[in-house]
Amino acid sequence: MATQVIEFRRNHNLQPLNTLALPAKAEYYCRINHCEQLQLAVDFATERGLPITVLGGGSNVVFAGNIAGLVIHIGLDGIELHAQQDDQVQVDVAAGENWHQLVEHALEKGWYGLENLSLIPGLAGAAPIQNIGAYGVELKDIFHSLQAFDIASGKEVTLSARDCEFGYRDSIFKRQLKDQLIITRLRLNLSTRPNLRLDYPALRDAISALPESVALTPAVVAETVCRVRRSKLPQPSETPNAGSFFKNPVVSARKAEELRKIFPGIVCYPHGEQEQKLAAGWLVEQCGWRGKQVGNVGVHHKQALVLVNNGGTGEELLTLAEQISESVKKRFGVKLEIEPRVYR
Repeated sequence: MATQVIEFRRNHNLQPLNTLALPAKAEYYCRINHCEQLQLAVDFATERGLPITVLGGGSNVVFAGNIAGLVIHIGLDGIELHAQQDDQVQVDVAAGENWHQLVEHALEKGWYGLENLSLIPGLAGAAPIQNIGAYGVELKDIFHSLQAFDIASGKEVTLSARDCEFGYRDSIFKRQLKDQLIITRLRLNLSTRPNLRLDYPALRDAISALPESVALTPAVVAETVCRVRRSKLPQPSETPNAGSFFKNPVVSARKAEELRKIFPGIVCYPHGEQEQKLAAGWLVEQCGWRGKQVGNVGVHHKQALVLVNNGGTGEELLTLAEQISESVKKRFGVKLEIEPRVYR
């Protein structure tokens, strides 16, 4: 069968496959376009004793060197309506679908709930790993379940939202199930009835600046989100980057209050009843990093949360990130954690 044919390549160039454009090569590489090919790819790696690295859109990774073993590049596609009852719809999305194109497709179909998550780079399969979120909405808010390929058993497994143990930029796939499953499909709970989420400050301000004649629809919200994101974040095709490089640190309400007394302008948001989320970009900017270049890497001139690559290496970028993190810790007593996954 055509679906059973896989091309395995040696020393494959990964620089075009990561949005930071970091130089790296895969010892072995293959692209998977059908779920039936996954077992063949895993067998190839097992027979040769090769570790497996799963690659999606490459928008949340830092390659700090060449990648040993087999890199499995996910190319699964397809978006289907699974079920509909009244105004509630369940939509199945293959892991290789571009996330922003999924948002646009859903809007065209009249399936609402994804509009705040517009223009997030990467593929759908990576969304649960990171529990992607933006402008007051997280994946967990519209997530039903996922299908995945268990590398050890070769079986297909289903995980519910509860099984995924979603947290802030976190999930079970970063902990107990790290590198054990290959996500193949998501099932999302969407609606044909708009339920706009406009409480996030930056989005609320942008919406309030629209002319009164503009009717507020999910499409308008999506367009506004895109406009705000483009004004703050560089496009990887123009300036190699991985979006927000640091997580917003979560601290106790007491710690936040202490910081607020010392730094009255500090930016923070409620995070549950006992915690506050600090704006990592503000912390980095206060330490003087915005727009600063160190060799071939640097910090974006508009957004201190974004590290950019101007021809450097992954190790150079990580060294810069550590310097930034140490300066924030020294000034604010808060440790920054990077968002992208590092591969060495």
